Amino acid sequence: MTTVTFAAASAKSHKLWGGRFAGGPAPAFDALNNSIGIDFRLWPFDVQLSKAWAMALYKANVLTLDECREIERGLDAVSARLDAGEQPGEGDEDVHTLIDRLLHSEVGDVASKLHTGRSRNDQVATATRLWSMEAANRLDAAVRALQQVMIDQAHGLETALMPSYTHMQRAIPVSGAHWMLSHFWPLERDRVRLRASQRSAGVLPLGSGAVAGCAYPISRVLLQGSLGFGAVTQNSIDAVSDRDFVAELLFASTMIGTHLSRFAEDLIIYGSSEFGFVQFGDSFTSGSSMMPQKRNPDALELARGSAARMLGNLTTLLATLKGLPSSYNKDLQDDKRVLFDAVDTLLLVLPAVAGALAECEFKPQRMKAALSSTMMATDLADYLVRKGATFREAHGAVGRLVRQSEEEKSELHTLPLSAFTAAHVLFEQDVFDALSAHASVEHREVEGGTGPVSVRAQIESAQKAL
Repeated sequence: MTTVTFAAASAKSHKLWGGRFAGGPAPAFDALNNSIGIDFRLWPFDVQLSKAWAMALYKANVLTLDECREIERGLDAVSARLDAGEQPGEGDEDVHTLIDRLLHSEVGDVASKLHTGRSRNDQVATATRLWSMEAANRLDAAVRALQQVMIDQAHGLETALMPSYTHMQRAIPVSGAHWMLSHFWPLERDRVRLRASQRSAGVLPLGSGAVAGCAYPISRVLLQGSLGFGAVTQNSIDAVSDRDFVAELLFASTMIGTHLSRFAEDLIIYGSSEFGFVQFGDSFTSGSSMMPQKRNPDALELARGSAARMLGNLTTLLATLKGLPSSYNKDLQDDKRVLFDAVDTLLLVLPAVAGALAECEFKPQRMKAALSSTMMATDLADYLVRKGATFREAHGAVGRLVRQSEEEKSELHTLPLSAFTAAHVLFEQDVFDALSAHASVEHREVEGGTGPVSVRAQIESAQKAL
């Protein structure tokens, strides 16, 4: 998570509250209460919404045109200072206090008019929504980049056959491209969730005030349009406390992390010496401090581990929300801690997984060598069904053949024809054709299946999805 260092502050505290207090807060309370170390990154969005608010106040006849322009000029200057690297001072409670202090240093007392009619409650909700909308875009781009690498690898695996697995036991032969794309489509669903979370964030709370709405005739429709929101909130009490959009973005992030973890697990297993389906490159792996021969898939393991952090962030927020009364409560200040951590983590993990996959070298011969005729047991049952048997009797007959091959420690294709005819009268000489992995794959040309034509169509669909 991004952290900030604090410049020495010789000026007096510039809090946005305190008039009714006889003394200042205790240092221990400031240490707990101040959020500038977390929410500092919201400053571009706070400046953006503050400029929109200045114009709304002008339209509502609260500011003169000259005052509005002076505040806008000051906010541009504040933005330039922060963009150049100026850091918060020790007295800055949060990003809103920081910008207010800097604005006063640029334009003087007219800056005090900017906070008319608004609260930090609707201000932070707006800034967080703006940040979340942009974050969804950045995550979408990172997911798409990984998906493109998957498609690129799938092209090279169209004709490579490998075992599929259920219960981590060899099942039925599939195209390597089919396996690769089985991880593409979950990420495509994640992109749908990201778009939904972006739409959820795109509802404007600014103008809701602290809880009851703004007392000045500002145009929320004007604010909506100028800030790029799709709608305005319908209830001011709900508006300042709604963090559903954060939960939705965290859920989308958790699903991305989960899907990355499952993909990483497959690659880690397939890259082991016992499987040997894939060889990892040098750029996203590390070595052992003791064993010189080791090449460890650390990037993939870190991706797998990050899913736990995603889940923890989501759980933290939901556990916080479930116990809150209506309207704003300070508990909500921690929403950004988990939100920023989730997005930051994924923006590190996604490019690393894409890079690790891009330099993976798949081994079609090792994949093919893992195939065995026993894996075509389902195809043998289908053979009998095509000859007129019911699937139940076919399943039983093939099961007996598999048991015989296990007892004789042989593969199905090495059994004599007499063994097959003894198992079922419909077996004939052409039964051995059904024990071919290529024949097995070619029989599965249904949409979404592993047949060559279906896989080619799937690759084209995946590319169109991007």
